[in-house]
Amino acid sequence: MHELTEAMLQDSDFQTIVAGIRSGMKEQLISGMSGSARQIMVAALARQLERPIFIVTYNLYSAQKISEDLVECMSADRVLLYPAQELMAIENAVAAPEMLGQRIEVLTKLAQGFNGVVIVPFAGMRRLLPSPGVFRESQIAIRAGETLVLSAFLERMTELGYERKERVEAPGDMSVRGGIIDYYPLASHNAYRIELFDDEIESIRSFDPTDQRSTGKLEEVTIHPCRELIASGSRLRNAAQHASELLEAQLSKMSDRQAKEKLSQGIGRELDMLREQAYFPSVYKYISLLYPERHTMLDYLPKDTLMIVDEPLRLHETAKQMERDEAEWMTHSLQDGASLPAFALSKSYDTLMSRKTFSTLYISLFLRQVPQTQPQNIIHINCRAMQNFHGQMNLLKSEMERWKKTGHTVYLLASGDERTQRVKRVLSDYHIDEPGIIDGNLQSGFELPSIKLVVITEGEMFTQKQRKARKVTQRMENAERIKSYQELRPGDYVVHVNHGIGKFIGIGTLEINGVHKDYLHIQYSGGDKLSVPIDQIDLIQKYVGSEEKEPKVYKLGGADWNRVKRKVRSSVKDIADDLIKLYAARESTEGFAFSRDSTYQQEFEGMFPYDETPDQLRAIAEIKEDMEKRRPMDRLLCGDVGYGKTEVAIRAAFKAAIDGKQVAVLVPTTILAHQHFETFKERF
Repeated sequence: MHELTEAMLQDSDFQTIVAGIRSGMKEQLISGMSGSARQIMVAALARQLERPIFIVTYNLYSAQKISEDLVECMSADRVLLYPAQELMAIENAVAAPEMLGQRIEVLTKLAQGFNGVVIVPFAGMRRLLPSPGVFRESQIAIRAGETLVLSAFLERMTELGYERKERVEAPGDMSVRGGIIDYYPLASHNAYRIELFDDEIESIRSFDPTDQRSTGKLEEVTIHPCRELIASGSRLRNAAQHASELLEAQLSKMSDRQAKEKLSQGIGRELDMLREQAYFPSVYKYISLLYPERHTMLDYLPKDTLMIVDEPLRLHETAKQMERDEAEWMTHSLQDGASLPAFALSKSYDTLMSRKTFSTLYISLFLRQVPQTQPQNIIHINCRAMQNFHGQMNLLKSEMERWKKTGHTVYLLASGDERTQRVKRVLSDYHIDEPGIIDGNLQSGFELPSIKLVVITEGEMFTQKQRKARKVTQRMENAERIKSYQELRPGDYVVHVNHGIGKFIGIGTLEINGVHKDYLHIQYSGGDKLSVPIDQIDLIQKYVGSEEKEPKVYKLGGADWNRVKRKVRSSVKDIADDLIKLYAARESTEGFAFSRDSTYQQEFEGMFPYDETPDQLRAIAEIKEDMEKRRPMDRLLCGDVGYGKTEVAIRAAFKAAIDGKQVAVLVPTTILAHQHFETFKERF
């Protein structure tokens, strides 16, 4: 992408922006630029200014797209993405290890003076964090041949978040067996084994945690933390003391005896764990007491950082909604006796944006007034989004001729040699003068008339986006469980397989026989409450009703739910009998056997814009296998929204069409029919 950033450097408006930054302007507003053109500008700024750049945008999806483009335009090790979800309270209770590991990596590098580009959704920027010094000192460097004091090492590992187990199987696990120490870092494929001879490190090896087989030998390794909230024993005890004082003050203001007892028990139990230096899922709510300095990510940035605010008006709206959601969550927590009024999880938009000290660029598609800003320089850059040619090469040819007459420089983007050669063949077949072809991939193309630059992606040329290689650190066996867990909010209706429909009222920790464990609390009719251990979450599903009215909540231990289950079992048995007859008839009927995959099928599937998931590949293979057999196929494909069911259907439809068969797609609504029409049209 060097050619594109070089072209951007020649733009006079761009140089005006650079001059404003160098002269010390606090705020500039840039309008007109859209899509990937913004990321080209950021890459050019990073190249010319050679100073840290901090980009804040309105949500995680936008941050990921910006990050993907910048990785194409710059060296990947100079781009960091800090992933944070909008629902902070739930995220802190059950953060996915790979996302948590990515956040820890960003904070650690920032604390050590990272000088590249950092992209963060506003949800991450507003979070309260430990001080930068904590992350500067939160690594343990060990080398073969050095001395290791085992007791001090294990104490430090516990402080960094590693949990002692008999055997390491999941990220964050640590085990000790004689002179052997195993640990499993976050966001890593491998675990590591340290072998001691007395107090000397004899060897360091990596191994596969699934089969415990060694995968390599290392001379040295740096151990990183596996939790964001790192606190020493003294900080935990001080926070417990402060919280205890706040609890007493709050109890003195309350008159409801039952509410006082609930608050005293809920907070008191957690205070005991803080004093014992034990962590629990909701420990993050004590962040403002653990770190009264109330740092945010802005405190991690060097003074010469350039801050870029992406779509400031949309960001402002998102920030205000987050503040409303967090206030509502805090209100529920107070009512449930799980929080105190003085607890704080984040800083407000107004506080963050009014006190920032960095030179700031606001980038907005439209020229509008941004709240709480006084830009000293306002620049409108004329930028046109690239049209989709939908494979209409004659239209592309006419546009190319127009650009050539007006002296524009045109670049086509294609990822890899194979795709580059394909683009060249198509251009040659249609007698189109070959423009500059760059090996790369951006979200969208654009036209910048001021510097006569045109960028067209392969997706816009053929209506097929180039495949995005997604960063996968490890396979998460419990991803579905965590996903369902995150979707639950206090007040949601849930169904327990043995007890029926109840209302989810929150997450808490209980002590049973001296063991602390996390539980989901469910309210049933008559005020009964059921506490379900986290490891039994597979017994619970979120209630999904066909109507907006509230469902009937069952009585815990009553007979109603058992009657419903018996009735359903009877209905299921009748359906099963009918299905057996149907499948017996199908087995005896001869159908059409489709041909095996052709080169056309392979080329068609190769244009899918993303890496297929393992389940997606399995479903595609099984469906094709059924289609190639001489019996009627009947399959039910299930999956959540966004997991690629439509692509499976498209490939089956293409396989049928190639063999001269007609394909019908039946959908329940007109809107969905139109969506599928557009999707099939783009793919075919």
